[in-house]
Amino acid sequence: MELKKDAKFALLVPTSMGIRLTPVDNQPLHCSTNFIMQATSAESNVASVSAYLGLPVKILTAFVKGSPIARFIKDNLESRHITVEAKEVPQGGPWGYRHQINFADTGYGTRGPRVWNDRAGEVGRTMTPGDFDLERIFGKEGVKIVHMSGLFAALSPETGNFCQHIARIAKKYGTRISFDLNYRASFWKNRETELREIFTEIASLADILVGNEEDFQLCLGVEGPEPGGKGLKAQIDAFKGMIENVKKSFPQASVFATTLREVISVQQHLWGAIVSVGSNWYVVEPREIFVLDRIGGGDGFVGGLLYAILKDMPEEKWIQFAWACGALAVTMLTDYCQPVDEEEIWSIWEGNARVKR
Repeated sequence: MELKKDAKFALLVPTSMGIRLTPVDNQPLHCSTNFIMQATSAESNVASVSAYLGLPVKILTAFVKGSPIARFIKDNLESRHITVEAKEVPQGGPWGYRHQINFADTGYGTRGPRVWNDRAGEVGRTMTPGDFDLERIFGKEGVKIVHMSGLFAALSPETGNFCQHIARIAKKYGTRISFDLNYRASFWKNRETELREIFTEIASLADILVGNEEDFQLCLGVEGPEPGGKGLKAQIDAFKGMIENVKKSFPQASVFATTLREVISVQQHLWGAIVSVGSNWYVVEPREIFVLDRIGGGDGFVGGLLYAILKDMPEEKWIQFAWACGALAVTMLTDYCQPVDEEEIWSIWEGNARVKR
């Protein structure tokens, strides 16, 4: 994939930042008194892979002015080596704006994780095209890939419009567009017509589309594949059939990807992936991985895929690097992948867990 030359930023993501509270020692939410707090968003999770591995990365977001939580998030993003451009919004009193809170335990054994999102008054929902000089960002500074998520695009009418404008300007200046559909039923309730239009336009401009069968059908209205049998081969064949249908509606996209996951227990998963590049198919059949916290594994996969593309790796290695980044992310208490170097990622892909001295 040919990328824009002489761009200041390798990767840019618009996002709404918040915090995640996770009970310690794998305990459930409802009976916990001690929590770990981290800064989080799906899109910043994706961006972190490239940032930790040394590529210039930028986030567009919004902060509550003077908020200690905003300060916590800013310090965290700086520690991830991410450049931040943000608008500052006055809180407006105790019942005004704030950053979203994601309550999420890790689960344990046969007890699955539970997530409770509290997004009332979320400051990121206010983001609009007028908050940023997009002509400067894409036209003068330059961006190689912009990544957007359906979670952010569906957050509010404002963020949906914001993502549409980003896609249009990115296309104008030759920036490649990555779009992870990320369908969430609660976000789409009573907004199906509005969001279908927004998602269809962004997808029509995208070069990289990520999603599962449900995402493509519910977000874009693409006809699903013929029902098949059970098992791994049926899953792979079903996704390939879906992508063939997507290609007919969105022929400009050249890369399609999804992950495959089978949960044996909370700590033990089978993890695989499928990537289509042009007419070529690449498959990693699910392999056993061990899981500390599953949240963020999919974002790690997308982050690894984009990094591999940005580094101009051979396309058959894109899926390998992406798979291993997802496998690394689920071994961490943070829901974003923090690779120390490329060697660590390739050791995970090769199954080499020996000590490095």
